Amino acid sequence: MLHSMSTTVEPSSERSAAEVNEEIRALWLRSGGTLSVEQREEYQRLVQEWASALPQPARAA
Repeated sequence: MLHSMSTTVEPSSERSAAEVNEEIRALWLRSGGTLSVEQREEYQRLVQEWASALPQPARAA
């Protein structure tokens, strides 16, 4: 399912990394491969949300 274009980022606890990745892919498809300044800002927010949603590796004690 593709998410509609959003200017706000939902908290990472609500969306999985896969869901955010899907929105990133949709943004690139909509842009035709060239992001406007506004789209670039949205992309940066989405990448940060995606990174936050990734599972964190267990730390060695």
